[in-house]
Amino acid sequence: MKVIFHDDFYQVYTSDPASAKGRIEAVVEAIESKVEFITAIPATEAQISAIHSQPHIEHIKEMGLYSIASLAAGAAIQAADIGMTEPCFGLLRPPGHHASSGSAWGFCFFNNMAIAIEALKQANRINTAYVLDFDLHYGDGNVNIMEHKGYVKICNVDTPDRQSYIDCVTREMENCDADVIGISAGFDNHEDDWGGLLTTEDYQTIGKLVKSASVRNQAGCFAILEGGYNHDVLGRNVMALIDGLSS
Repeated sequence: MKVIFHDDFYQVYTSDPASAKGRIEAVVEAIESKVEFITAIPATEAQISAIHSQPHIEHIKEMGLYSIASLAAGAAIQAADIGMTEPCFGLLRPPGHHASSGSAWGFCFFNNMAIAIEALKQANRINTAYVLDFDLHYGDGNVNIMEHKGYVKICNVDTPDRQSYIDCVTREMENCDADVIGISAGFDNHEDDWGGLLTTEDYQTIGKLVKSASVRNQAGCFAILEGGYNHDVLGRNVMALIDGLSS
């Protein structure tokens, strides 16, 4: 599988857990022998402003985070673009699903998923989209930006039981009817991470379910990194999802 990546994602750009030293290294070590890396390029300001207000963009610039945040957004656009013909993963940071049009929190600055989906729509490559967010935390930014657009359906999986979680994803994918499926892939609900719920094998199962739905719909599919903070398990969890999407 092609994985969108850039060495700048190694940098510690803030003090939050998404930027922690060793986080991206743990993923690269686990997947580098099994994937093809594609170098990320930054999103243009026009692509970012299709989603975010100018005051918000200026605020990110004032924080000194525009370069890394625009690179993450660009990586998501590339993952979505490649995902229209083959499954693709964006190994990027900062994450984005807590970023709304004019504000952001939760280690996020620009909404990578929304920027990528909107880029596909503006290029007339899709009419409909589906976003599966399996991060531990509710992707409020995804919902705030995309839900009202009318062409995007969003599922934030929320159940305290592992089996019902997989059952929910199964039902969603069986009923999914969209031109592209984007995964906000947060791995912090793993049994050895903050959420303590899912196994590594569950991420492979989710990947297979998404891939099956995309094949049935003759649709694209891609995933981008959101949460996941236990460096000891993050790499193999990402690899499990990639394996599922590649099946």
